[in-house]
Amino acid sequence: MPEQDATPTVDVVVLSQGDRQAETRRALESARVQTGVQTTLILLGNGWQPEGFDADVQTMYVRENVGPPEGRNIAAARGSGEFILFLDNDAWLRDADALERAVARFRAEPGLGLIHARVSDPSGVTERRWVPRARVGDPAVGGPAFAVCEGVVLIRRAAYQDAGGFPGSFFFGNEGVELAWRMRDRGWELVYDPSLHIYHPATSPDRHDVFFRLNARNRVWVARRNLPWPVAVVYVCAWTVLMILRTWRRPADLRLWLNGLREGLTTDPGGRRPMRWRTVLRLARLGQPPII
Repeated sequence: MPEQDATPTVDVVVLSQGDRQAETRRALESARVQTGVQTTLILLGNGWQPEGFDADVQTMYVRENVGPPEGRNIAAARGSGEFILFLDNDAWLRDADALERAVARFRAEPGLGLIHARVSDPSGVTERRWVPRARVGDPAVGGPAFAVCEGVVLIRRAAYQDAGGFPGSFFFGNEGVELAWRMRDRGWELVYDPSLHIYHPATSPDRHDVFFRLNARNRVWVARRNLPWPVAVVYVCAWTVLMILRTWRRPADLRLWLNGLREGLTTDPGGRRPMRWRTVLRLARLGQPPII
């Protein structure tokens, strides 16, 4: 067990494909200036070899883009800190004492595995999809978290390892859903804490060419890997209906989504570890049953 009076150690994991150089430096600098904690800066080049960064940045790379989930797993394995901050390369911490305050909460709550930051664009606007509570409401109000926006979270390393890390095979999309479910099934608590505030430009996930196909495939995979079969069927059916309603006016997007759905149903996702029924019931009691 780490010494409670020792300076907390935080590995800060940032991924880059060689773009956003100025933004990447800003992300690293926002972690470098944190007070009350000892940060180790780890930059993984995902299909790109980082060069020209300060000496305190531990750089590493993989020759081909392995996707954010596996990239984060690889980079996290490089460190040994008690906590891991996964930070998007275009995001940055607002306050210099943000990690110190978050770690104090971890120390006060031994069963707490993950703190999800409040995310806003530089003007202070928080999009609904950035609030991982069952009922979005006021983004300034904290509460239990049920999904993970993967690049804006602080995780206790022991909890991350207990859950098995991110599902690297997903490549992009829904890896945060699986991590959240597996952490809860292992007994860890996850919270949304708006006092940990991270800035991030407003973006849309469907800007990526692979979004609709991988979103559909990974929705099926996350159900097949993590849910009891009756719940998995309901989850996949609910998302299919929802996405048809969302995209029926955009046939090209709907076609991509249906192709991904077929891929998810016909390929082996591996790693099945269904959550316990008591976890399903607890999530339902908390207001977020794993069916949508």
